[in-house]
Amino acid sequence: MATTLKLVRRSFGVSSGLRDIVKAPIQVFGVEGRYAHAIFSAAARKKKLEEVEKELQGVKSVIESNSSLFDYLTNPIVKRDHKKETLQELLKKSSPITVNLFNALAENNRLGRTLGVIGAYDRIMSAHRGEVECVVTAAKQLTEPELKELKASLSGFLQKGQALKLETKIDSSLLGGLVVEIGDKRIDMTVKAKVKKIRDLLMEAV
Repeated sequence: MATTLKLVRRSFGVSSGLRDIVKAPIQVFGVEGRYAHAIFSAAARKKKLEEVEKELQGVKSVIESNSSLFDYLTNPIVKRDHKKETLQELLKKSSPITVNLFNALAENNRLGRTLGVIGAYDRIMSAHRGEVECVVTAAKQLTEPELKELKASLSGFLQKGQALKLETKIDSSLLGGLVVEIGDKRIDMTVKAKVKKIRDLLMEAV
């Protein structure tokens, strides 16, 4: 693990000295997290956090719309040099930081982790902006007045300087109500949950 992190930092021009590392606002674990933290540190030092974020989103869009390209880049039979040539063409308008990230992923046979690394960087950037991620799952599409009321209620969970980043999902199996996941909290206010609670109480009474 330590060896991998050193290789990643070297690829981005980040030394192992603690003074050279810009600490991310949150800790993201795993292989994807190590790459994301390294590229965040490199981008922060060059004041290119948003630029790198935009470039990574561009790569994500290309990969998601072109499965054959992703299959090629992650194919273990394809030579590493050929993959790098393809990446150079894909990233010819990108910053050196983003190019170095994918060179490091290719060098360490980690291109299959690309979307995970981009997702980890997104989480770090979201925290950097003071955004608090919240996922609300409902049985049906919420109306604008309902969304407005929900956002006003959820703002009570935020601290000074934080902003709500709301994502809504639909799950008809919930029957009604909402499941709210904000930060490390999960609040289940669905009919399905209430039915289960009643059923569990009845089972205990038997």
